[in-house]
Amino acid sequence: MAHAMESLSLGQRPEGRTLITASWVVGHKEGSHTLLRNGQVVFENGAILFVGHNFPGEVARRIDFGNAVISPGLIDLDALSDLDTTILGIDCHPGWAKGRVWPRSYVEAGPYEMYSQEELAFQKRFAFGQLLLNGITTAAPIASLFYREWGETVAEFDAAADAAGDLGLRVYLSPAYRSGGMVLEAPGKMVPVFDEERGFQGLKDAVAYIERQNGRHGDLVRGLLAPDRVETSTLALLQRTDAAARDLGCKFRLHMAQGAMEVDTVRMLHGSTAPVWLAKHKLLSDRMIAPHATNATEEDLGLYAENGVSIVHCPLVSARSGSILNSFSSCRKRGINIAMGTDTTPPDMLMNLLTGLITCRISDHAPDRVRSADLFDAATLGGAKALGRSDLGHLSAGARADIAVFSLDDAIMAPSVDPITTLVVGGSGKVTRAVFVDGRVSMLDRQLAGFDMEKARVQAQAQYDGLIAKYPERSWNHPPVSEIFPPSYPIEVESNG
Repeated sequence: MAHAMESLSLGQRPEGRTLITASWVVGHKEGSHTLLRNGQVVFENGAILFVGHNFPGEVARRIDFGNAVISPGLIDLDALSDLDTTILGIDCHPGWAKGRVWPRSYVEAGPYEMYSQEELAFQKRFAFGQLLLNGITTAAPIASLFYREWGETVAEFDAAADAAGDLGLRVYLSPAYRSGGMVLEAPGKMVPVFDEERGFQGLKDAVAYIERQNGRHGDLVRGLLAPDRVETSTLALLQRTDAAARDLGCKFRLHMAQGAMEVDTVRMLHGSTAPVWLAKHKLLSDRMIAPHATNATEEDLGLYAENGVSIVHCPLVSARSGSILNSFSSCRKRGINIAMGTDTTPPDMLMNLLTGLITCRISDHAPDRVRSADLFDAATLGGAKALGRSDLGHLSAGARADIAVFSLDDAIMAPSVDPITTLVVGGSGKVTRAVFVDGRVSMLDRQLAGFDMEKARVQAQAQYDGLIAKYPERSWNHPPVSEIFPPSYPIEVESNG
């Protein structure tokens, strides 16, 4: 890697043709990935020119990454863009008592933004840096609205677009909006409360944002409409969202079929599951990207397949809450396109692929219906298909030069027979050595261009501590933080005596 360090500059797109090689290259042939032993990838001006062996042309530089896998950059369509609050619910239950849903007292007092605009901008940049460190080159950001006044703001997403441009991350985004929210009326009793006009204004702001930002930073920034959740969206809001997505030529993401609270709420409001309700109103199409589908019925999955809806599978965050997709292999068999998302910290896609492999085999009660390569396909080709991008998710001539390099020499890695199985079963984001986005060097040897992640980590912790201190305000009966989030074991502090 010494030669690579000398030949590549962080944040820069190398001039002239760059040839990179490693012990393995994930190439592409006839619509599928293929493995090239000691393969080569050549790119220039953000595009791949050649994938194979013995490139016949002249190049400006040659870089050998050694015992590594040169892979398509990973695509994360539910990528955390704030400081993770889902981890607060891992060992702290029940969720209704832990500030995950607004109590009526907080609503009546007036919800407010718990972060400043500067803090909102910082956490986007910090989260984007984490994505690059894990080999993710394309992301559709997601954040919690529990600590927000209502929806996300245009100002923070202007900052997010600039952060993506500065760091060199391909993003699909716009501010999330909603026409309602869940309110805790009594212990365990949650009801939806709607303000439809706020949802319409949020959609209007998101459309204007996409029209203004789409294609910026060398086309790294594109639009994606993001109504928050199906149970907090009215029919009119979703109809207008679908029409806007069609007019803009973009996708829209809607979380549904993902949890018991949502399923129960939608059935109470509309008399069916969310996919059945939306199908009735002709709102299922290939414009829709739908995390998580863990609570989808057989009928729901059939409607997804029939209408070309893409699932975003987030196996780690789902499994931590005790739910799994039923199942990855059966969805593939139905012909449903599956993309991948991380939706939590760490945004370790390789860890998610392993979790997806394990949970699928548990759901199937069989080890032979899913392979490591199937999950890898979802994190590359599946994400590209969901976005409608034939130039992403694979390494072949004409594709964008979005590339991740994963080391096989890391001390945590076992000896390898097949590189994909090795990465999925034994790897983690920590083995990511380099990331190129549109040919630009976005990450090299755990360093980012113009952003010190170690220093930022200190700021992130301080900002997170400030958020946690406000949890009593939005928790039932307002208990102290020590009761909302008790430690795993008793804490002893140093005495002054």
